[in-house]
Amino acid sequence: MPRHEPSSEPAGKPRSETRRPSFFWLLAVLILPIFNLVVRFRFHHPERMPQTGAFILAPNHHSEIDPVVMGAASWKLGRAPRFLAKASLFKNPVLAWFLHRSGQIPVERAGSQGHAALKAAEELVEKGRMVIVYPEGSLTRDPELWPMRGKTGAVRIALERDIPIVPAAHWGTQALLPRYGKKISLFPRKTIDVIIGEPLDLSAYRGKPLDQSMLLKATGDLMDAIAALLAELRDEPAPAERWDPTAHGQKETGRLEG
Repeated sequence: MPRHEPSSEPAGKPRSETRRPSFFWLLAVLILPIFNLVVRFRFHHPERMPQTGAFILAPNHHSEIDPVVMGAASWKLGRAPRFLAKASLFKNPVLAWFLHRSGQIPVERAGSQGHAALKAAEELVEKGRMVIVYPEGSLTRDPELWPMRGKTGAVRIALERDIPIVPAAHWGTQALLPRYGKKISLFPRKTIDVIIGEPLDLSAYRGKPLDQSMLLKATGDLMDAIAALLAELRDEPAPAERWDPTAHGQKETGRLEG
């Protein structure tokens, strides 16, 4: 197990963003009391979560309930969670109202995706916000739930807007809702470990032309960092290479058949 001592609550951390009145207060009142009945968090290195300024939080993704879990974890760590979310989620009028009111940003999987991401980056930089971006773009296809090959959007935003990108990992959400599962397991109460990494060192890439080769290499560095954090939580070594869906005849988006 990790050598550091995990904690259920990040003691002694300033929580200025969560103390400011916002629509997130309503969400916290509605969601957290129920969520706390079914989930217990163990935080590893919560002091690494930046408390001020714009940055990207980049976690792993192996359950459809991950955004709820990481949203609650981010709030407990003092930052209001905002996501680059699939545009399809905004088709439901009620859900769309909550998403818009809480500052979530719709992103199309194709076409205007790059423009939407750029607009989101400009907004988060101007307002000093954190945004959660899943660099895998979909639930991992790795059969052992390790992070798979990443997409370049997260590092592109970080490099274009010169903001930090902080890798993170969690383990335990699959017990709450298995990958592609349809039924949440509420009881017994689940323990979910969340670890925050050090900001990714992008110094070798900053100030240089953002060609595809560079973006892929930087994304590889990010996915390696996320895998290393997950390995720390799982207390086992991560695969040397990230799972590549195309090499296994798999689609990179949508539900994994079979």
